[in-house]
Amino acid sequence: MTSVELAIAGVVAIAAGFVNALAGGGTLITFPVLIALGIPAVAANVTNTVALCPGYLGGTLVQIKSLSGNKQRLHVFGATGALGGLAGGILLLNTEEKTFRTLIPYLILLAAGLLAVEGPVRRWQARRVGQGEAQHERPLAKAIPVFLASIYGGYFGGGLSVILLAVLALALRESLTRLNALKQLIALSVNVAAAIFFLFSGKVVWLATVVMAIGALVGGAIGGSVADRVKPLVLRWIVVVFGVAISIVYFVR
Repeated sequence: MTSVELAIAGVVAIAAGFVNALAGGGTLITFPVLIALGIPAVAANVTNTVALCPGYLGGTLVQIKSLSGNKQRLHVFGATGALGGLAGGILLLNTEEKTFRTLIPYLILLAAGLLAVEGPVRRWQARRVGQGEAQHERPLAKAIPVFLASIYGGYFGGGLSVILLAVLALALRESLTRLNALKQLIALSVNVAAAIFFLFSGKVVWLATVVMAIGALVGGAIGGSVADRVKPLVLRWIVVVFGVAISIVYFVR
């Protein structure tokens, strides 16, 4: 990659880190840009996963206090997320480049759609907890949907947080604060497992990864510092519109 291309990747990563800190959906920004810079689709996805991984760690550490209690649940969901992320990573690396390129517009459109419904999912869970619905303890039944969502996360990852939030909301009667923290932990497990697997794939564009990782951390810090002055809903819909526009471009092409 040229110095100009690396600079573009870094700026885009700052934007993704900023967006992830406030509303989520950073993958919808970085992934299409990496492809536009000439990186093959599978390699772009692999690079994107590895580069943005530190951001998930930061998000988990910020919410670590909300994860206190029920260590067994944390261990089960953390391990389930890691296994799903690994499975998704294996599936990605066994997908032919041409096939994955065909899937790109559908994956981006799916991620944009998931981001669009995050607000309704949160409001539904808040009402559900407020009504005090009964919770049935079926650990295996809870782990299976988390595992399936984690496979998607290891394969592509766009909109993973919304899928996990919905799955956890269906499985657990907890406050949104605790669900958000648990969602962050699982997403971290998914991405770390997939990223570690990708390190040995030979498809990581290392210069871009380092620049983007630094950019994502900077963007996340900026996002955290202005969180009280930016409306997440507006930012989320900007990302949704961008994702839909990108998917339309891919469909036309």
